[in-house]
Amino acid sequence: MAEHSGAEFVQEMMRWHFSPETGSPFWLRRAESLDFDPRADVRDFADLALFPNVVDELRDVGVRELIPRGYGDQHQASVYESGGTTGEPKRVMFTAEWQRRSVGWFSERLDAHGVPRDVDWLSAVPSGPHNVGAMAVDTAAARGGLHFGIDVDPRWVKKLIAEGRMDMAARYTDHLIEQIGYILAGQDVGVLFATPPLLERLAQHEDLVELVNRKIRTIIWGGTHLDADTRDLLRDEVFPNTKLVGGYGSTMMLGTSVERPGLRDDEPCVFDSFAPYTTFQVIDAGTGTVVPYGERGQVVVHHLSPTALLVNNIERDFATRIAPVRDGFGDSVADVAPVASFSGAAVIEGVY
Repeated sequence: MAEHSGAEFVQEMMRWHFSPETGSPFWLRRAESLDFDPRADVRDFADLALFPNVVDELRDVGVRELIPRGYGDQHQASVYESGGTTGEPKRVMFTAEWQRRSVGWFSERLDAHGVPRDVDWLSAVPSGPHNVGAMAVDTAAARGGLHFGIDVDPRWVKKLIAEGRMDMAARYTDHLIEQIGYILAGQDVGVLFATPPLLERLAQHEDLVELVNRKIRTIIWGGTHLDADTRDLLRDEVFPNTKLVGGYGSTMMLGTSVERPGLRDDEPCVFDSFAPYTTFQVIDAGTGTVVPYGERGQVVVHHLSPTALLVNNIERDFATRIAPVRDGFGDSVADVAPVASFSGAAVIEGVY
């Protein structure tokens, strides 16, 4: 599909999601309330603006309603949830096909960064209902590595911070660092997949910094934002023997984007999406129009794949609009940072 033009791809996805034989019960029912015909009126990426943003409906819709009929009983779907930053978690499903496709693309991007294969991984990212943990397990295996994980409950930390219980939040983070330390000390791991807050806390332990610099060949970071100054500090002074590779993703993207390879140290961290399946737009939050390249705006995500249709999803992040890679669709983004509040709720990142 990726070799098609943008218009052909969009039209193919409209036929899939809005044909009675292949579409999901959710979208076939939702189509009845639309004032346009997706199969006739949505011809290109620009026409996706016709759709409403339905992500808030995913807090209580039955997940089986989201499974496209075209998969029959061969979907092998897994259910994942958002972090619950702005209220009750939203739920999506990944077919096994989409998980394999996502892992394959993620792995190709890691190859472009020179991340070694056939090494074991240590992941300090949320698992359970969060897809990022499953991505870590599957990517490590696909690249010939064993996977070591720790328990990370981001919702508990966010709840503690919201209640002002910073001492308890710090104790929980120390608990996570202790678990990371056990694996670093006892196992031969070559890739560390962790969130920026955990990397910053890890940097306060000289013994663990020494272990990372001696054993870890690549740190993959993501889940919360990492400002440029802290990124420079971690890369150049704290973990100079290790390569840092950033990721920017969310449950509603149904996946992740990865730092563009080949950037100079003095360039911002640019994230390229898994186009055409996931595409970004950077818009003026007040007018909804796309901002010029180099300007900042709010991130809007479109996801179009056989697994799911989720478009016009306004993310809780601001970013700088960057031109996509050659022949790419949508925008690339840099200097991603969260908004202070979103959907009437304060945005708390915590450890993820």
